[in-house]
Amino acid sequence: MSIANRIALIIHTHQLTNSTFADKLGIQRSSISHVISGRNKPSLDFLEKIVKEFPRVDAHWLLSGESRSKDLQASESKVETNSELSLSSETKEVAVLKANKKTIRIVHYFDDNTFVEYLPNEQ
Repeated sequence: MSIANRIALIIHTHQLTNSTFADKLGIQRSSISHVISGRNKPSLDFLEKIVKEFPRVDAHWLLSGESRSKDLQASESKVETNSELSLSSETKEVAVLKANKKTIRIVHYFDDNTFVEYLPNEQ
């Protein structure tokens, strides 16, 4: 997956348009179009703005397309129900941390840099 595809994935994952993404980053809308189309490569400043605006985006993944480690992904992922559960990266045991949390989105990332997003039904 190219860096342009990873940026497009970020836009899609956050349910933004190219225009709203550009506005969030404070850059020209045409810059997004040129990067996504592959006409231009993103500048360091452009990438820094993405990482600052979207702190959950892994900078290493954004640059290289590779995650830092599977253990890190596991430690950062959370499964939440009526009580919050967190997956420990070392022991892989589930620990109950807090109650009364609501799941808003679950994203499952695969090692081929694809993902599936699950959104709860609105009630």
